[in-house]
Amino acid sequence: MFRHISDFQKAWEYEVEMSGKMIQTLTDNSLGQRVNEDGRTLGYLAWHLALSPGEMLGHAGLGIDGPDFDQPCPESAAEIGAAYAKAAESVKEQVAANWSDETLLETDEMYGETWARGLTLFYLIAHQAHHRGQMTVLMRQAGLTVPGVYGPAKEEWAAMGAPALP
Repeated sequence: MFRHISDFQKAWEYEVEMSGKMIQTLTDNSLGQRVNEDGRTLGYLAWHLALSPGEMLGHAGLGIDGPDFDQPCPESAAEIGAAYAKAAESVKEQVAANWSDETLLETDEMYGETWARGLTLFYLIAHQAHHRGQMTVLMRQAGLTVPGVYGPAKEEWAAMGAPALP
C-alpha cells in the first residue's frame, strides 16, 4: 500500500517504462498470439494494460484520459502503445492533481471490497505486472524478444556474456 504520492509516482514511472518497453516490442502480426484457442490474445493483454487504469481508478473517483473500457482492441500495436502511454501519463497527472498523502487512506468500494486508495494504486501496479508476465509467454511463442523488466531477460544475459540458464 502506498502512503505517499511521491512513492507511487516513482514506482509508477518505472512500471510504465517497463510496460511501454514490452508493448513497443509487439508487432501487428504478434497481436493474435494465444496460448490456446480459448486464451486471451497478446493484443488483448496489451490493450487491457491501456484500459485498466481508467476503469480501476474510475471506481476511485479519478477521470483518467484513456480508452473506454468497452472499446475494442485495435489491430495496430502502435495504437495500443499510444493509448497505453496516454492513459499512463493521465494516471500520473490525475493522482498528483487530485489526491494527497492523506487521501491515500480514504476508501472506495472496489470489486465488492473496500480498498484504501493507497492499496488501489498498489493493485494497479500489481495488476499490470501480472499481465506483463502473461505477455512474456505469448511474446516468446510469437518469436519476439522479451525485454527484461525486473532483471535481464535471456537475450540480455547473453549480451553481457553470461550463460543463459536452461
